[in-house]
Amino acid sequence: MKEWIAQKAQELYPKLVETRRDLHRHPELGYEEVRTSRIVADWLTELGLEVQTGIARTGVVGRLRGGRPGKTVALRADLDALPIQDLKTCDYASQVPGKMHACGHDAHTTIVLGAATMLSELREQLAGDVLFIFQPAEEGPGGAAPMIEAGVLDGVDMAFGIHMAPVAPVGIVGVSPGPVMASADEFRVTIRGIGGHAAYPHMALDAIPIAAQVVIALQQIVSRAVDPAQTAVLSIGTIQGGTKSNVIADSVELTGTVRTFDPLLREELPKRIDSIIGGITAGFGAEYELDYQFKYPVLINHVEAASLMREVGVELLGEGRVLDVPPQMSGEDFAYFLQKVPGCFTFLGCKHPEPLVADYNVHHPAFDIDERVLPLGVQLLTAGVLTYLSR
Repeated sequence: MKEWIAQKAQELYPKLVETRRDLHRHPELGYEEVRTSRIVADWLTELGLEVQTGIARTGVVGRLRGGRPGKTVALRADLDALPIQDLKTCDYASQVPGKMHACGHDAHTTIVLGAATMLSELREQLAGDVLFIFQPAEEGPGGAAPMIEAGVLDGVDMAFGIHMAPVAPVGIVGVSPGPVMASADEFRVTIRGIGGHAAYPHMALDAIPIAAQVVIALQQIVSRAVDPAQTAVLSIGTIQGGTKSNVIADSVELTGTVRTFDPLLREELPKRIDSIIGGITAGFGAEYELDYQFKYPVLINHVEAASLMREVGVELLGEGRVLDVPPQMSGEDFAYFLQKVPGCFTFLGCKHPEPLVADYNVHHPAFDIDERVLPLGVQLLTAGVLTYLSR
């Protein structure tokens, strides 16, 4: 079976490249993935799968029913692009101004479509069903939770997801049990003072220096209020305030992100943030509003699922090609899937072979992948499903 999987994946290679490049030329942002969803739905329909569209607005689900009863396993891909101007000059660079597949979701979609193609040829041998879940809006506001609320995971026993890893070459797979991606929360602070003429600051209440004090104080939370053995990040992303050089700003708005792997610390940090902002603004006689939003939870790979994917990776690539993944501070809403059902999120090395491109990580305007990762990803997911359903 290993040889068949490898051979069929290589036979698919030209179509995989063609599909990925087509998606790359026509990126669509979260909940705008109309064209992408249509391509996915048409592909799955041609394979004879049961297809549902319009789930969580632009999501697509295909069900492959096996020839024998058994468990149900899900493969998930994300569909959306990013609001980034593509700086590449290749013939498959984005044709949509200000939009780009800079995080590899075009590759994820293509790989899961390839796995659907492979597994559909084996449907009579499958002891169970396979769900192919194509999710919108991973980059925000987050399509995983709405899809789960729509029932896509009902009856699912295990779920697998993948992500491009441009820090490693093709042929390297990263998989680890436990926490692998941090929670990713956001906050917005509005500090309100009293405006006035810049020549008479004593007759106003300047919101800008108050905001500066808040920014500096918030940076002390991680360095002085969090156990050094724990991991957390608090970053201020934007500061907006003031209208003119000779006018004292009456308000300043700050936005930021908070990330950690510890659920208890995740609950504690917003309380500490609120306390610090409240103390500083009270000391100056200002007012504030804090809007804190819990976004993506910690992504935690289940031990059994991670062990299975490691086993499959070693079988396909060899022991030295499957590596442990250190926890990443970036977030991913596949975490919601893994809160609902056991599963594993696996990283696929895809470093571009050209040195000038190889240094560009995800979310860079010149990001690209080594497309040889496409058939490898198809092999990994296909073998993972077959291994799981055979047990």
